[in-house]
Amino acid sequence: MSATSDDVVAEVARAVDAALPALTTEMTDWFVEVIPEFRHDETVRRLMVASTSANLAAVVDMLVHAIPIDRITVPPAAAEYARRFAQHDLSLEGLLRAYRLGEHRFLQWAIAAVGDLKVPDTAVALAAITEVSERVSNYIDLVIEGLIDIYETERRRWNSRTGAARAAQIRLVLESDGLGEDAAESLLGWSLGGWHQAAVVWLPSDDPAALQAGARLLAEVSGRGTPLTMLDDDRTLWAWLTHHSRFEVDRDRLRAQVDGALRIALGAPAPGLAGFRGTLREARRARAIAETGGDHVGTVVSFDTVAVAALLTRDKEDLRRWVERVLPGLIGEEIATRQLRDTLRVFLELGGSYTQAAARLHLHKNTVHYRVRKAEDLLGGSITRNRLTVEVALLAAELLL
Repeated sequence: MSATSDDVVAEVARAVDAALPALTTEMTDWFVEVIPEFRHDETVRRLMVASTSANLAAVVDMLVHAIPIDRITVPPAAAEYARRFAQHDLSLEGLLRAYRLGEHRFLQWAIAAVGDLKVPDTAVALAAITEVSERVSNYIDLVIEGLIDIYETERRRWNSRTGAARAAQIRLVLESDGLGEDAAESLLGWSLGGWHQAAVVWLPSDDPAALQAGARLLAEVSGRGTPLTMLDDDRTLWAWLTHHSRFEVDRDRLRAQVDGALRIALGAPAPGLAGFRGTLREARRARAIAETGGDHVGTVVSFDTVAVAALLTRDKEDLRRWVERVLPGLIGEEIATRQLRDTLRVFLELGGSYTQAAARLHLHKNTVHYRVRKAEDLLGGSITRNRLTVEVALLAAELLL
């Protein structure tokens, strides 16, 4: 019995489903490349990936099971991504463009899949491609209609909140290169002539009250008065502490008082309008490293402690491959492997002193000596030949692996 166009459509969808993780990565990388609004921080990037994956999975299910279009709804991850788009004041046009680009890319995959199936009846193959095109187009139209409503509803809700106008003013100061310091001060009603230290406070779930509590904790620990704050989204708050002379938040004291799921990333103190902008960029980069590095990075992270990794991690996959080349045999999450990495990192950090490394790690000196020698065996020779490279790779491994 020869295959019908419906049979071919289902097989095409199954072929896409089998490669879904790789195709999701391909599509999201393309979005980031061609749509400026899709260049997010790590948290929103993960939501973008989840949204893309959810839409692709929904399309696959619709095609495999011949689900009627009137039973299709906006996937929850896609709805949440649209809300986050609205909260960040990103254009609706950018979001909708991604759906049309995604539709085009999916159709390319479908055509390639039909070719791979080598359908003997050309008419059946063409009918299948036409059916996929029509059904995917109908899906996109329906989801876009829902997303427009979700986006606009969220924009109205977000703009009605206290602080929305202030957030817009702060974004203008951050993004307008031609804006001078006097004009920026007038716009914000905030002195920019002194020193500033920015913090990004965030949570894994919505809790604006807890975010504000984090801002109050910053003020208490620093002793620099009430910070300038704005909600970046429901889970993220930006804060600036300001003083006429140079200061820095006591990270150890702050870390001791942070509780629950609250996380804080700090930029370095810097003066003037350029410092106001730059310290926030650093805090946001530190947050990205903290999220990539997982729980072992800690509840409070400062840019200066992760600067090397932050400057290296424009492309985490390239960095990971480089670390694997530099540290063969020292990559992995096994306890013994992590102990070797940690011991070697501390040993190099302390100038190659076995005694100081033993004291720092609370180990016997002979244990440190054994681990360093073992690490050198795995690396294929003495670490003195390329010490700086090894140190940088160990730092990156600590934060990213």
